[in-house]
Amino acid sequence: MMRTALITLCAVSALLAGCDEGSSITSTRTSEGGDGHAVLRVIDTLQCPDTLGALTRKGSAQAEGTVCTYGGPRGAEVSLHLVSLEGTTPDEALARFENELIAGMPSTAAQMRGAAADTEAARADAEAARADAEVARAEADLARAESSAQSGDRATVRMPGVTVESSGDDASVRLPGMAVDTDGDNARVRIGGFSIDASEGSQAVAISSSDESVSVQAHDDAAEIRTRAPGSATRVTYILTDNAASEAGWRLVGYEARGPQGGPIVVATVRAKDRNNDGVFDDAKDLVTLNVGE
Repeated sequence: MMRTALITLCAVSALLAGCDEGSSITSTRTSEGGDGHAVLRVIDTLQCPDTLGALTRKGSAQAEGTVCTYGGPRGAEVSLHLVSLEGTTPDEALARFENELIAGMPSTAAQMRGAAADTEAARADAEAARADAEVARAEADLARAESSAQSGDRATVRMPGVTVESSGDDASVRLPGMAVDTDGDNARVRIGGFSIDASEGSQAVAISSSDESVSVQAHDDAAEIRTRAPGSATRVTYILTDNAASEAGWRLVGYEARGPQGGPIVVATVRAKDRNNDGVFDDAKDLVTLNVGE
């Protein structure tokens, strides 16, 4: 299970690497910098090239230059939207896109909700197990000789900066900047600003960052990934993917959204029938970058 968690974390990096000809980008104001990112542009109409990477534009821009649609390999679909935030927040605006996207993969979305519940239950079990382990550790310290004689599966290792406590299938490991706790089929890893909670019984892995910038839920062959860059501007990625195709044939849906504080934001939605998406998601991100910047 720890191997599964680490593979999932590596997959996040791989997954997140990531209108009419002649339309112009009009900049009238800028977002504030200072968060390590470039300033995002404010636009009033989308720039939608005929082609970009593997994408080919379908027809002309719609809704007065605020919507463009593209086709990609193997039936992939990308829609580029310019969204005003007047009267709404970025999260509220993006929730509508997310709901539309997951409607194309309802079974996978439901599976992720169940996996999240299982992981939360496993986290609670792990917390209770740690409390029990603390009590057991205290008792072992009081009767170490007797414990060693009667319980051959208990071990304690202490070195400068390293502590390992194990009892049967349960273990607690402490290293500088890292903590690992296992309780039967459940495991919890804390490393740097990341947390990994895994449940082998339910085949679920959850990865999150302490600043809430990264969240990953993985269950069997499906995964739900969210990232959010710090700062006042909007820089959000959402991906829902499954090895099994939905009834509509989709194996990956998601969006890339970017825009200055106060908006408008540019949102590229992606639907792909290949889980590897043939680079379509990267091309969709490039469309967003073309319009508002990195």
